[in-house]
Amino acid sequence: MSFFCCSCLFGQDYFPKNDGVKTTNTNYTAFTNAKIHVSSGQIINKGTLLIHNGKVISTGTNVSIPKNTKIINIEGKSIYPSFIDMYSDFGIEKPKAQPRSRSQAPQYDASRTGYYWNDHVMPENEALSKFNYDSKTAKALLDAGFGVVNTHIQDGIHRGTGALVALNTKEGNETRILKENSAQYLSFDRSATSRQAYPNSIMGSIALLRQLYNDAAWYKKGLSKTKDLSIEALNRNQDLIQIFEAGSKANALRADKIGDQFGIQYVILGGGDEYERIDEIKNTNAAFILPVNFKDAYDVENSFLTSSLALSDMRAWSQEPTNPKVLADNNISFALTTHTLKSPSEFKGKLMQAIKNGLSKEKALEALTLVPAQLLGQSTAIGTLNNGAYANFLITSGDIFEKKTKLYENWVQGQQHIVTNMNTIDIVGDYEFSVDNTTYKMTVEGDIKKLKSKITSETKTLGSKISYNNDWVQISMTTKDSTSQDFIRIVAHVENDAALKGKATLPNGNEISFSAKKSTKTEDDSEEKDKKDDDSKNSIASISYPNTAYGFKTLPKQETLLFKNATVWTNETDGILENTDVLIKNGKIVKIGKNLSDGKAQIIDATGKHLTAGIIDEHSHIATASVNEGGQNSSAEVSIEDVIDNEDIGIYRNLAGGVTSIQVLHGSATQLVDVRLL
Repeated sequence: MSFFCCSCLFGQDYFPKNDGVKTTNTNYTAFTNAKIHVSSGQIINKGTLLIHNGKVISTGTNVSIPKNTKIINIEGKSIYPSFIDMYSDFGIEKPKAQPRSRSQAPQYDASRTGYYWNDHVMPENEALSKFNYDSKTAKALLDAGFGVVNTHIQDGIHRGTGALVALNTKEGNETRILKENSAQYLSFDRSATSRQAYPNSIMGSIALLRQLYNDAAWYKKGLSKTKDLSIEALNRNQDLIQIFEAGSKANALRADKIGDQFGIQYVILGGGDEYERIDEIKNTNAAFILPVNFKDAYDVENSFLTSSLALSDMRAWSQEPTNPKVLADNNISFALTTHTLKSPSEFKGKLMQAIKNGLSKEKALEALTLVPAQLLGQSTAIGTLNNGAYANFLITSGDIFEKKTKLYENWVQGQQHIVTNMNTIDIVGDYEFSVDNTTYKMTVEGDIKKLKSKITSETKTLGSKISYNNDWVQISMTTKDSTSQDFIRIVAHVENDAALKGKATLPNGNEISFSAKKSTKTEDDSEEKDKKDDDSKNSIASISYPNTAYGFKTLPKQETLLFKNATVWTNETDGILENTDVLIKNGKIVKIGKNLSDGKAQIIDATGKHLTAGIIDEHSHIATASVNEGGQNSSAEVSIEDVIDNEDIGIYRNLAGGVTSIQVLHGSATQLVDVRLL
C-alpha cells in the first residue's frame, strides 16, 4: 500500500485553531550551496534543496527556483535526512504496575469480557488511543537529530499496534500522524498493568504465544461461537510489520523459532549481544533494531566493586560497541534506536563508540534513515531527501558523525527547529590570557549548550565554570591561592575570530580589561589528536565460546578420534577390556579392538587410563532460562526445550564431573495433566 493511501489524515484542514489568527507561509524555501546527503548512498556537492508545503520539491545542482522562494545560503554546511527511531514509546505514558499484597489471592482468569482469555495479550491496543504529544521529549529527540518515531504501548506480551509520528512542533496531531497503525508489537514480558498469574515464566510466554496464533487461525475459520475482539484485531493487522522485543540473542532465537512455526518473519529488537552468536543470528533472516546503550567503563579503582566484577562484564564492555559492525559485516539489515538510553542526548556519544569500533558512517546513516523507512514501508515519504518525500532534514556544520560537528537545525515536515544558532561562533579550543599579572591557560570543550572549561596556571588546575549565550561568555574561576575561596569573574564578548574581550572582576571588586585569544591549530595537530584518541581506546577482547572466562577460541567441532591402549569398561557382557583401542567418528563409537588405525583420526594415547560410558543424570534443572510455570492449574503446554540455555556454566561443571547426558525437567511448580489409558 502506498504511503499516500495509508491514512486520510493528510487531507484534513478543517480543524479549528484557537491560538490566534496566523498567516501561513506558502512560499518555497531553497537551501543553496550545501553538501546534500540525499540518502546514505547519494551525495550532492554544492547542491540546492527546494522545499514547499512540508515536502521536498527538488534536490540537485541545477534546481529551478520559483520566484516566490526564500533563499538560504548555507555554503560550507551539510544537509542530511532526519533520523528515524522505529522503537519508541514517545507520547505514551509508561504502564504502572498493579500493586498486590501478599494476602491477595492470585488472579487466574482474565479481567475483561469480550477479549482474549489472557490479559497479557492485547492486540486490540492502539498507540493513538493513549498518545499525547510530549513537547519536552520531542525537543530532546529533535536535538539528537530525530524527526520521526514509531511509538507504541510497551506493555504485555502482545502489545497491539504502534503509530508513526513526525516530531513536528508547530502543527497538531492531524499532520504529525504519518500512519495510525504502523506495526504490531510483541515481547516475552508480562503486562505491568495486569495481575493475571499466567504466564509467570518465559516458557509460559512462549506457550501462550503459540496458543494465541493457533486460536487466531481457528477463529479465522469461523468456528468460534463467541466474539473475541483481541483475536479479531490480531487477524486484522496480520499483514503489518511484526516487531518483537527480544532483548538478548537467546530470546531473538526463541522468537524467530515461533515466527518460523507460524510463517511470520519478525523484525527483532536486539539486546546488543548478537555478535556473540552471529552465525545463528544471521540464519534467522530477520532484520534487527539495535540499541546502542553500551556499558560505561567500570570503576576498577574501587577494590570492593572490582572483586565482584565478572570477566564476562568486562568482555561485554569491550565488545558491545562492535555489535553494529559485526551485523553490517554479515549483511544483516538493522536500524538503530535510542531505546534503553536515559536520554536521547546520549545517542551521539554511544553511536560514536560504534563508529570508532568499525561501523562505517554510511551504514550508520543507513541504519538511521533508509533502513527503518523501508522496514516500515515508508521509504517514499521518509528516510531520504528524494522528490516528494517529507522535508525532514538536518543542517550541520559538517560530517554529522564527527565529534566536533554541530547540529544547527532539524526541519520536520518543513518546520524549522533550531538546535544551535547557525551564526554562533565556535569557542571550543585552547586560550591563553593574563589577569592581574598572572598567566592562565584555558581549554573549552563540549557542546555549545553545555560547555566545560579547564583553567591552569603553571601546573595547578583551578576550579572553573563557563557559560555561553548570545555571543557573551561568562567565566568563574578560583584564584591560585588555595587557602581562600576567592573568585575571579569574567564577562567577555565573543569576536568574529573567537577572541574574547571584556572585563574581569577581581576578588577585591576591582574591574580590569580582559582579553583571550583562541590558539590556531593546524590540520596536522588535529589529525595527531584524533590518532592519539584512537590509539588510546581499549583493544577489543576476542570472542570466546562461551564468552566468559576460559571459553574456547572457536566453537568445538566433532572430530575423528582414536583412543589407544585404554582400559575400556564396556558395561556389556564383554566386561572390562585391557589395552584396547576405541575409534570415534561423527560423535559415535564405530569400532572397538586392538591395533586399530585411521589415517584421519587424532591419536590419543590412553595407556594406563580408563575409558567408560559417561554418566547420565536422569533429573536436573540446569541450563534453563526458566524452570517453573505455576501460573495456572495445568501448564502441560510448556516445554523445557524452548528455554534451554546452552551457555550455562553448569553444563561445563557437569562435564568436568563425568556427566555426558542430562534429562532436564520442569520444576515442581509446573503442573502436568496425568493421562492414563484404561
